[in-house]
This record gives sequence, C-alpha cells and structure tokens, in this order.
Amino acid sequence: MLNQTKQTQRLAMVNGSLWDKIPQFALPVAATAILEQLFNASDIAVVGNFSGAASTVAVAAVGANSFIISLVVNFFIGIALGANVVIANAIGRQDEDAVHRAVHTAVVLAVLGGVLVTVPGELAAGAVLRLLNVPDEVFPYALLYLRIYLLGVPVILLYNFEAAIFRSVGDTKVPLQALAFSGVLNVALNLFFVIALHMTVNGVATATVLSNAVSSGLLFVRLQRSDKSIRLDCRDLRIDRSSLKKILQIGFPAGIQSAVFSVSNIVIQSAINSLGTVVMAASSAAFNIEVVAYDVLNSFSQACTTFVGQNYGAGKLRRCRKTLLLCLLEDAAASGLAIALVLGSGRFLLSIFNRDPEVISIGYTRLTIVFTAYFFSMLYEVMSGYLRGFGISLVPALLTMLGVCGVRILWITAVFPQHRTFKTIMLAYPLSLSATAVLLLISLLFYHPSRQKKGEFQ
Repeated sequence: MLNQTKQTQRLAMVNGSLWDKIPQFALPVAATAILEQLFNASDIAVVGNFSGAASTVAVAAVGANSFIISLVVNFFIGIALGANVVIANAIGRQDEDAVHRAVHTAVVLAVLGGVLVTVPGELAAGAVLRLLNVPDEVFPYALLYLRIYLLGVPVILLYNFEAAIFRSVGDTKVPLQALAFSGVLNVALNLFFVIALHMTVNGVATATVLSNAVSSGLLFVRLQRSDKSIRLDCRDLRIDRSSLKKILQIGFPAGIQSAVFSVSNIVIQSAINSLGTVVMAASSAAFNIEVVAYDVLNSFSQACTTFVGQNYGAGKLRRCRKTLLLCLLEDAAASGLAIALVLGSGRFLLSIFNRDPEVISIGYTRLTIVFTAYFFSMLYEVMSGYLRGFGISLVPALLTMLGVCGVRILWITAVFPQHRTFKTIMLAYPLSLSATAVLLLISLLFYHPSRQKKGEFQ
C-alpha cells in the first residue's frame, strides 16, 4: 500500500540538472497510465476468455464503449491538467496560499464534475450507443457495461485530480502506488465476478468501479497526510473563484482538446462498427495494446507541462526552453523502445484477448498503421504540453479541432464510403496527426511563449 510518511517526494524542478529529472517524473506517470490500461484491458481479457459462447460479443461490447468513456474521462483529465499547471506555477512563485486554495478547489471540482456527468449520462446511454451503430447482438451488453461504469465516474475523476495535485509538486510515485494496489484488486474482482459468479460485462464493470473507489480513497487519505503545501483539510473543501477561473482557463481548452480526440475516435469507431463484430473485437484488442506505447509518449508531455509551469512561475525561461528540447529527445528514445516491444510481441498479446486468427490478423494491421503516426503524435503532444506550461491552452485546442477532428471526420465521411476496408479507416490516424503536428510547430515558432516575462497566470 501507500507509503504513509508525510513528506511528499518532490523533484527540484527549478534547480539542478533537467535531463535526469524529466525521466524520473515521466516514467512513473507512464507506468501509472500503463498499469491503468492493463487493468482496464483485464476487463476485455477476462470476458474474452471466460464468458463462453458470448466471449466475442462481450469483448465487442466493452470495446464499443472505450471511446465514449475516453470522451468523458479525457475531458476532465484535461481540466485536471489545468489544476496541475496552476498549482505548479504557484509553487514556482512560492505562493503557498494560492497552492492551498487551488488544491481544495480541484478536489471539489472533481466530485461535482463526476456527478454532473453521471446523471445525464445514465439517461442518454442507450441513445448514444445507437448513434454509434452498435450491432443488435452487442447492444444489450454494451449498454449494461456503460450504465455501471457511469456510476463510478465521480471516483474515477477524483483519482485523476488527486494524481494531478501530487504531480504538480513532482511526486509521481504516490499515484502509481495507489493505482497498483487498486489495480490488483480490479483483476481479482474481475476473475471473481466472471468465473465464480458467472457474470459477464456487468461483472468487470462493477470491478472497475469498486477498484477506482479504492484508489481515489487512498489518495484522499494521503493528501490529508502530505506536507503543508498540498495538505488537504476537509474543513477547507470549497470552490475558490480565483483558483477555479485559472484552472478552467487552462483546463477547459485542454479538456476540449482531449475530448476532440475522443469525438474523432467515436466517428472512427462508428465506421469500425459498420464492418461487423469481428473487426470490432480486433480493433478493441489492438487499441488496448497500442495505448501502452502512447502512455509512454504522453508522459513526457505531462512532464513538459509541469516542469515548464514551475520554471515559468520562478521566472526561469531558459530552463523552460531546455525542458522542451530534452522532452522531445528523451520522448523519442522511450517511445521508440516501447513501439518496438509492442510490435515484437503484438500477435501474442492480441491472442490474450481473443484467439481467433482473424481477430489477431486484423488487430496487428491496426498496430502497424497507427504506430506510423507516433512520431507526429510525439511532436504534437510535447509541444502542446510546453504551451500549456505557460498557461497557453486555447491555441493547441483550436489546432487540434482543425487538424485531428477535421481531417478524421473528412476522411471517414468522404473517403471511407468509397473504400470500405479497415485499412482505409486506420489511415485517418497518420494523416490527421501529421497535419496537427505541423500546425502546432508553426504556432510555436510564431508564438515564442518563452519570451514572456510574467510568471503568474492572469
């Protein structure tokens, strides 16, 4: 379980070398995201191997929900990133009062946001799945999974906001410890509900909700025992208007940016669904594998945001520029290794989810095409993280809407109907990400955020 010492394990982001500290921050973030994805993938693996004749349908049902869930969760993760930047910037300025107010505002915002998602989500769940063209044989399972998952959104969002608070001071190990403990619990509950109680998607969804409640609870307790700057006091849990404004100024566009990815992926998922249950199952399994490499890639973007946020607050602009360069170089090395490992073991990993040779073949096709886009994805993510560290969040969001959402929707609506193959759908990824990376690079060259002199967000 969690280390119960009160001293937060901080990284000195505004002093000393950067090249070794960036991986110290990024790799636990990557490990946390990978573990989270592996534990989520256990939902698919368990129902795919222990649901008998319904295994393929159950796998497709969980996969059909992946992008809906990503839309909701990623939007609020973007807002949580706003909290991360605001707290990191206040730490760089050594403004303890601002840190205290932002921490308590973030926790309240997470819970309120979760409730605001759950209620309308339950009402609209069936209609949303119908819009995605989920096949009739899959629909009842998909709806059941989604309804149960939505009940757990408040605790899922709370964990992500709490993790953002720890990361703002350079502590990426405590969120990893909490997730590791709750993740093992998730796998155990998956097996118990499906094998012992003969449940299907309802069993793995219930396990997910319960394990997330545990992880958010662990971090909540740990925040109450942390050092003074980010210590949580239940008596001070309230929304501070100034903190909320700053969090939303950065977090809302970042959330929209993340949500745009999910919206575009929902459009892609709808096209995938039209090709049948086997293709749905293959794409779902491959997604749960490829995202491991993406988590490595994205962790350096989060590192860039946090390091730049603190150094901008401290007025150390040269370190901000150096952070960008090092994050790009170290991200390229780490992501290249992750991609090589995933491709080398791809067919074996796919077989864990489903042993159907056709599912494995189609899934591996997705891996090979999507990974061709990862160089552009790395550029895009790190540059976006760099801009957000300066409090510039709207520009990446707008360019994402144009480059990612625009290109993917155009491709699926204009090209896919003429060439209705899985490979045609997958080509939307490298095309859209390369276009977006070019747009971000142009904006960065013209914007020059490191020439700003103010260290506090207005």
